[in-house]
Amino acid sequence: MKCIIIDDEPIAREGLKLLIEEISSLEVVAKFAHAHSAIDFLINNRIDLIFLDIEMPGLSGLEFAEKIDKNTSIVFTTAYSQYAVKSYDLQALDYLLKPIQKDRLGQAIEKALNFKKLQNTPDAPLVDKVEERFILIKSERKFYKIRHDDIFYIEGLKDYCIVHTLHQKLITAMNLKSISQKIRSHHFIRVSKSFVINMAHIDSFDKHSLYIQEVEIPIGEIYKKSFFSSYTGSFLTDGTSN
Repeated sequence: MKCIIIDDEPIAREGLKLLIEEISSLEVVAKFAHAHSAIDFLINNRIDLIFLDIEMPGLSGLEFAEKIDKNTSIVFTTAYSQYAVKSYDLQALDYLLKPIQKDRLGQAIEKALNFKKLQNTPDAPLVDKVEERFILIKSERKFYKIRHDDIFYIEGLKDYCIVHTLHQKLITAMNLKSISQKIRSHHFIRVSKSFVINMAHIDSFDKHSLYIQEVEIPIGEIYKKSFFSSYTGSFLTDGTSN
């Protein structure tokens, strides 16, 4: 896979390049200090993945992400946490906070590799059938019978979804809206453009995020009213929340 780095800080660009090459087989083909230069490069070059800073002069990373081909994956790299929700609205693969840790970078790269693999798979896996308490998911040419109660959350990845369960992660070629409509359980609710969660598995939450298995999931602004109303109504009032 070919990737580029866009960051206005020279040390950050070089440090990220060295870390990527240390832990993966990704090919870093170019580095840019400004997003405008990267746009010119992308006109004539096909790139699979962009590591993208947010606060940059001229054109911000968020503005840049809205302009590029949606088939190009993005991992945001920034020192500021407040843009996380917006990044998921833009369907970024991941959001890494500086200083970037090796293990988190590895997770982001693994996600990008999985997404690329799905794009290149001719026999696209699908959610095939739904029963009252189970969902059958086709992934990697197999069908998996997954109990609703075993699903922690479902993460949208452009035209694919990652189903995070008690025992495994399954990637299936269906968008988040479609798969969420096939889960017939009041315990599931969409909390952002990129996440549907099982409210029974929430460990904690605040005004902006919820936590499941130590994973922080941002709550989108347009989903907050629905989430807090559903969660407090279904769980907090009857004492059945985790």
